[in-house]
Amino acid sequence: MLTHEEVLHFFKKKTALSMSVIEKEAGLPLSTLPKALAGQRTLNQKHLKALEPILLQYGLEEFRNRKARVISIVNHKGGVGKTTTTINLGSALVMEGFKVLVIDIDSQGNLSQSLGLDNPESQLYEALLHNKPLPIVSVIPNLDLIPSNLELAKYERELTHSPSGALRLRTSLQTVLGQYDYILIDCPPALNVFTNSALIASNSALVVLEPETSAIKGINNLFELINEIRQFFNEYLTIEGLLFTRVDRRLVLHKELIQTIRQDLRDFQIFNTEIRLNAALKESQYAQVDIFRYGATSPGAVDYKQLAQELLTRQNR
Repeated sequence: MLTHEEVLHFFKKKTALSMSVIEKEAGLPLSTLPKALAGQRTLNQKHLKALEPILLQYGLEEFRNRKARVISIVNHKGGVGKTTTTINLGSALVMEGFKVLVIDIDSQGNLSQSLGLDNPESQLYEALLHNKPLPIVSVIPNLDLIPSNLELAKYERELTHSPSGALRLRTSLQTVLGQYDYILIDCPPALNVFTNSALIASNSALVVLEPETSAIKGINNLFELINEIRQFFNEYLTIEGLLFTRVDRRLVLHKELIQTIRQDLRDFQIFNTEIRLNAALKESQYAQVDIFRYGATSPGAVDYKQLAQELLTRQNR
């Protein structure tokens, strides 16, 4: 049976559909669907029963068999905003009506701690090493977390030397792909077996860049890794785009570096959205909540909402 949430997700994905036409075909009162999408009403059983055969004609069955888009948030350098982006892009996608899973594959466990899980009872390494079910923890409605902490680092060598080590995350995720719209993986600041595992399991890589000279050094090594993963393990892996974070628009240096990088890397997708340097982003992580719950009107909240909308627009082209 069709559900209210399923209808919302369907129309979020199928933005080209005319709601007025579908309302007419289903015999629904005018503006029923726009009000539902705006959160102003809940579709009742009569609405849902009338809608289901109509939406089946517009691809509902294919939508039901969808699989999550898996995106690795990557950079070889630490402190550039990977964890911040994973948390807040994930939360922004939830606000857009999607169900999201975030995965902490960094042994520092910053993602888990920033979402309020300091000492997880179960964590990712148990699924990777011992073939246990993925330890999924609910953070807020429609946002789930697979946590890690320093325990993960103990098993790096074992995974590195195992023939299947870097493939295990992809295998584990097969069981949950149908439960989510997006899966975001917070990668470590290293090109190691955990980053390899994330990229092998992903549809795309979102490369986070701080506009500092040190942050862009070695970026070619990351691109080479992505190409190698694509060649030998995951032919469908793409670069989702490059995202500038911690941008201080008052600094001439930042403006010049961003302009230079946009020119030098013009063959890659680069997001128009830039995440501004904003103390509230750091403070929200200390408070163990996303930026929208911490400071809904802050520049960080504005930027990450805009990033989510830009990401969705690009994927719906």
